[in-house]
Amino acid sequence: MRSNPIVGSGTSLQAWNTSVHLADLRDIDAAELVADDQRAVIIAPHPDDEVLGCGGLLQQLAELGRPILIISVTDGSASHPGSQRWSAQRLSAVRPQESAQALHRLGLPLHSLQWLRGGFSDSGVAREEPRLLAFLKRYLRPNDVVFSTWREDGHSDHEAVGRASHQAAEACGCQFHELPIWTWHWASPEDSLIPWHRARRLVLGAAQIARKRHAAHAFASQLQGDPDIGLAPVLAPYVLDRLLRPFEVVFL
Repeated sequence: MRSNPIVGSGTSLQAWNTSVHLADLRDIDAAELVADDQRAVIIAPHPDDEVLGCGGLLQQLAELGRPILIISVTDGSASHPGSQRWSAQRLSAVRPQESAQALHRLGLPLHSLQWLRGGFSDSGVAREEPRLLAFLKRYLRPNDVVFSTWREDGHSDHEAVGRASHQAAEACGCQFHELPIWTWHWASPEDSLIPWHRARRLVLGAAQIARKRHAAHAFASQLQGDPDIGLAPVLAPYVLDRLLRPFEVVFL
């Protein structure tokens, strides 16, 4: 895999809008992904990945009445390395609160939503992969449909969580699907590294797009950098533009 592919401003939204592969994707809907007798399990490396990767899918699943379990593997406390303004201690408290607010903004029924926090080390998940695998296997059921970050997404935590989630799903007899997130930063519009043959497009309605955008802006810590040390925001405007398109992509 590429070393540190998440640098600079990445591939622009305008460039992605010219992608022939992206335009040719087959559509899929939430009811096809998760049947009425199945539970959706969203495994997010950091608080915000569940919204940025599949905030539209979450809304559609909730509208269908599907049971949902969200697992936040880490608390995202390493998003601002070296910052005193956004210390790891502060972030470990703030980022889960931001996720709760974001899920509320999506309109999810929080009283019936299951949400687990794994407490694994942000930016160090790969070192704890065996422990994460054992953790996930405790909570998965054979009829679950598991969604996690793509195993080649370009961020070490995203890839480690994807690998562990895939292994846990296989061990527990679950269906498994992957969500590209940082892929849209480093990849090119016709990139052969993307498994286009497995990719499907989930189209979002206008209200779903608006709710997802509103939810994304609940992550105030990620919208701010730290100018004192020259740290740019994790979710800069060009990053959000790529993640708030009127569709989401799932690798089957």
